[in-house]
Amino acid sequence: MRSGGARRTAVATVALGSLLTALSACGGPSGPGADASASAPTGDGAGRNSAGTADTARIPGVGDRFQRRIPADSRQVVAVYGNGSDSADSTVVLYTRQGSAWHRARSWAAHNGTKGWTTDHHENDKRSPVGVFTLSDAGGVLPDPDPAPGTGLPYTRSAAFAAPRWWDKSYWHDFDYVIAIDYNRVKGTPPNDPTRPEGASEGGGIWLHMDHGSGTSACVSLPEPAMEYLLRTLDPDRHPVVVMGDRARLKA
Repeated sequence: MRSGGARRTAVATVALGSLLTALSACGGPSGPGADASASAPTGDGAGRNSAGTADTARIPGVGDRFQRRIPADSRQVVAVYGNGSDSADSTVVLYTRQGSAWHRARSWAAHNGTKGWTTDHHENDKRSPVGVFTLSDAGGVLPDPDPAPGTGLPYTRSAAFAAPRWWDKSYWHDFDYVIAIDYNRVKGTPPNDPTRPEGASEGGGIWLHMDHGSGTSACVSLPEPAMEYLLRTLDPDRHPVVVMGDRARLKA
């Protein structure tokens, strides 16, 4: 049961130059990549307690360094487990917390940056940033799939999200649904707002968005049913975050 959380549903008009700036991390063909097939960790190493059993008080496969960065009031975590530091393939798992226990809700094959992952992301490096980031705004070309307006992430619907038609046709629907990852952006603004508080060189415009079957420029891409599910499920009142990176870095 979700409550509160004022929703912003708007049709924004965004200049093409600003749009391309906002899409720069996610936009355009980024090279080949296969669908991810590896499953998310079920609890080993960082995911087990001293008795050797699964520790439900932790997100599986996430070590102390990143576990501590998950806000104490967060009750929804989107975990992105990259297959390797230089791999574009990953698995996304949604965890929800009830009391002190985390429960695995859904999982999907996904893609990340074409060149893998980095702890020092810069514009156009084709790698996704490793870390823990809040999720506070969403949008896209299509209408918000959440059947309960006023309860989910603020959603900005706009044709300005549409991928440029000079891109290959397989990329045209990448931004039908997007969820902004709060890396180098201003919370409370549409995902395609081009403002970069830490400077343009640090990159930005990093989203969860629709998958085209291969790696991205820095975003995390998921199948359409996954994006619809997340948009119907993520709740500002539950303080959702994304924990993302290659498995080795997340576990360290």
